[in-house]
Amino acid sequence: MYIGSTSAKGLHHLVYEIVDNAIDEALAGFCDTIQVFINKNNSVTVIDNGRGIPIGINKKAGKPAVEVVFTILHAGGKFGGGGYKVSGGLHGVGASVVNALSEWLEVKIHIDGKVYFQRYERGKVMHELKEIGTTDKVGTEVTFLPDNSIFKETMDFEYDVLRQRLREMAFLTKGIKIELTDLRPEEERTDKFCYEGGIKEYIQYLNRHKDPLYEEIPYCEGTKNGVYVEVALQHNSTYVEGCYSFVNNITTPEGGTHLVGFRNALTKTFNTYARDQKILKENDLNLTGEDIREGLMAIISVKITDPQFEGQTKQKLGNSEARGAVDSIVSENLTYFLEQNPQVAKIICEKAILAQRARDAARKARDLTRKSPLEGMSLPGKLADCSDKNPEHCEIYIVEGESAGGSAKTARSRATQAILPLRGKILNVEKARLDKILVNKEIRAMITAFGTGIADDFDIEKLRYHKIIIMTDADVDGSHISTLLLTFLYRFMPDLIRKGYVYLAHPPLYKVDKNKKEHYAYTDEELQMILEEIGRDGNIGIQRYKGLGEMDATQLWDTTMDPEQRILLKVNMDEEESSEIDLIFTTLMGDKVEPRREFIEANAKYAKNLDI
Repeated sequence: MYIGSTSAKGLHHLVYEIVDNAIDEALAGFCDTIQVFINKNNSVTVIDNGRGIPIGINKKAGKPAVEVVFTILHAGGKFGGGGYKVSGGLHGVGASVVNALSEWLEVKIHIDGKVYFQRYERGKVMHELKEIGTTDKVGTEVTFLPDNSIFKETMDFEYDVLRQRLREMAFLTKGIKIELTDLRPEEERTDKFCYEGGIKEYIQYLNRHKDPLYEEIPYCEGTKNGVYVEVALQHNSTYVEGCYSFVNNITTPEGGTHLVGFRNALTKTFNTYARDQKILKENDLNLTGEDIREGLMAIISVKITDPQFEGQTKQKLGNSEARGAVDSIVSENLTYFLEQNPQVAKIICEKAILAQRARDAARKARDLTRKSPLEGMSLPGKLADCSDKNPEHCEIYIVEGESAGGSAKTARSRATQAILPLRGKILNVEKARLDKILVNKEIRAMITAFGTGIADDFDIEKLRYHKIIIMTDADVDGSHISTLLLTFLYRFMPDLIRKGYVYLAHPPLYKVDKNKKEHYAYTDEELQMILEEIGRDGNIGIQRYKGLGEMDATQLWDTTMDPEQRILLKVNMDEEESSEIDLIFTTLMGDKVEPRREFIEANAKYAKNLDI
């Protein structure tokens, strides 16, 4: 309920809850350093130099305040109105939930020249708070070992996952020093984060593999109606918008009132400026928000005393005062910035006007794909559709190549399986505007087949298939085609991934024949296991599939398309890591070669079965 799941995501969330408490001290002005250690036994220690959790007796509970914090829900500083003005956690339950979900937890408090200690096991107090020494430091040290009876899927903390989130926290809390150390490997790993420039440096980080159109980063800061607002933005040469919003350092993937306020201010301010400077003539149409946000990277961060969240997943801010505060502060600061930096203003306006023209061209191209296939628009000629019209029963295979498409059409279950063969590699949408994308035949065929429309016209209710399966060869070219298709879906139809409708087929790598019996292996390890099992003696034939076209219809059905036997890999998207996902797509599919080379060098060790 409080950490989302008992999978790896929930496991890492335990660390964030304890770090959030230290960040609260930093936001209140009492802490400037946080250290996180992954210990050899896979426990985690978080140390801060804040004031230390209070040790005095809580009158209501009749226990030391620290014991109340770790054993009673909603007892943290963010409840009851007497604690922090703003707080990073959403529930005020961080410490007590981490304690309840840990095999054991120990807390040391450095306060008033003394060190106090208490231990808990599965949330239960093992002894009274006791004084164990003297100190010249202040702060809190929490060490916990997650409970393996709860986190059954994994107990291993991933260094890179923690590093990414702690880096984000450091960007969002200007000047805080955060250190992460992994003590498990033979050679310790350590990363230190500290950004005096805060979210301005975050923008530089997110744009580092792109070409910024100007050096200056417009920065807006202020407080209105009790809401503290911080916004930084910078345009780059791409056609993709990247606006990331946060409330009390927590990401809000679905945006909310603060994002609405930002977009309103941006559109209004740029149109006013463009009119005043005669960049837009009297008869010209206003720029839309979409035009102005093309190639925009922005961070919108608000701090608010009592955040209200909407929606099932609580990922959308609902406070109405946040909208007005962001709108007002961004309008005022941005107007001033544009007046002081006319060259930058001109660059942004010119890019927006080009985007406007491209949008008009895209509208004309989109008319070719806009209508729902169910409203009479003809489906692509090469699509072999299924007869069942219930999307829940239907699936579409996007197949690489005509020969594999032919086998797939023969093999399929005609009632529920549709086949759309693609000719060659589709356009790399990371390097193209929507108008160019919509005239690409292969992409148009997909959009029409899916039935949802694209970009602003996208309507998931019109989706004709609840499984979209990318089926490509198990080689480098096949992987490239899969990546091109995923780039298209992520950039223009991300809800298909969010809702869990996108899959990758997993064809076998080998066929082994012995005594007229066929065995299929999906990995090199599986091949060895099959050979051990059936014996390596006698007349054995081993075929390494170079592509789907080498399989006949029966083999393709048995291994890759039969719902009873096939392996499908579901494509998932963690909303909380959207800025990192964006960065990976930019690195792999963008214009810059150097970041891609660095990525390949760093990750080549994970690549297997490359047929180069």
